[in-house]
Amino acid sequence: MVATGNLVPHGPGQIDVGGLYASRDGKLALLEVNAFAVAGLCARSGRPGTQVWPLAAVAVAEALRAPPVTEHGPLAGSALTLVHVLCASLWTGGLLYALRTLRRWGADRAGAALLGLYARVAAVLLGALTATGVWSTLRRMPPETVPEQLTTTAYGRALLAKVLLVAAVGALALWARIRLSRAADPLAACSPARAEVVVLAVVVAVSGLLTALPVPIRW
Repeated sequence: MVATGNLVPHGPGQIDVGGLYASRDGKLALLEVNAFAVAGLCARSGRPGTQVWPLAAVAVAEALRAPPVTEHGPLAGSALTLVHVLCASLWTGGLLYALRTLRRWGADRAGAALLGLYARVAAVLLGALTATGVWSTLRRMPPETVPEQLTTTAYGRALLAKVLLVAAVGALALWARIRLSRAADPLAACSPARAEVVVLAVVVAVSGLLTALPVPIRW
């Protein structure tokens, strides 16, 4: 998308990879691609923990790239995007890591304690995601135009889909938390947690689509 001037390419010939070096967004996109490649190498090395640094570079680069250039206070917009991206990454990656750890540990008290710890952190992350998401939306769409633009623009429809998906994730997280605290077997919370991971993956895909769609005009 960046290599075609933020337009949808209709063929490989329209993609000017070399032209990425000529624009700020292109350089940031190249930085993200290279950082992901480095993170992959770090994950396969003897010190996989080092991948946190290239992945942090991806988050910073996306925060600098995603906000519109004409947006009032671009630095504040970048800060909101950075917090949003980091919280989403910790929520999705943390849950996936917790479930993978539980598969190795088996059904014991330590597994239930791990899920309980994650649930407390996830509640804070959800609050931060909601706050930064609403604030970012109001910076792009004035409050009085939000209801109309959610249904009449491509960006709005994608944003509405993301909101509904996040609401579904929140419901699954609440279901898992109730099972964790009230069920005879606390690890019964794993079932809604696995469904939560699947829906979160869809949320990530829709979020990626949002970064490529044109932001609605501020009426």
